[in-house]
Amino acid sequence: MTEVAGSRRAQTTRAALLEAAREVFTASGYDAANMVEIADRAGASIGSLYHHFAAKSDLYITLYNDYQRRQQHRSAQAFRSALARGEDDALRLFIVGTRAYLEGCWEERELATVFLSGGGPAGFGMLTRERFREWLHANSTLVNGHTRPLSDMLVLCLTAMATEAGREVATAPSRAKARRLIDEVLELMGRLYPAD
Repeated sequence: MTEVAGSRRAQTTRAALLEAAREVFTASGYDAANMVEIADRAGASIGSLYHHFAAKSDLYITLYNDYQRRQQHRSAQAFRSALARGEDDALRLFIVGTRAYLEGCWEERELATVFLSGGGPAGFGMLTRERFREWLHANSTLVNGHTRPLSDMLVLCLTAMATEAGREVATAPSRAKARRLIDEVLELMGRLYPAD
């Protein structure tokens, strides 16, 4: 087997293990998830699973980091699109990015619910707080080069609102309800810094 073919096979196995872990975590939660079940669902051996991931926590955190990257990409893409259309108001830009984030919470609701439920491996709470601070810093940096800059406290409040709204959107009983929640929270955000 060539090195390239081996690398492709390893990538395929890793992707299958992550998909199986996503299915098991969303069905059972972190604590009840079983590594043997994850390997079986992926069609891989338990040895292969441990070759790619050191522990159940490693699988969980990898899924979380991948989810966070997708969410950041959604928000940044929406933000850049708004800039390209000529939007320069800091709050409106924040709201555009938040809409993309919240829509991502709905689109990936099963996985979002797992991460936003408060479960996970030891130390996961610290990781999510660290990611929140990183997100807060990124939000402040992105929006404050534009008109009507937002105070650090307003960015903190808006980011916390988006995070909590994400929990509600992810657990909404229908797409229509999720959309209403998204529209309502964005409208409330707009009231915190009304137009001049």
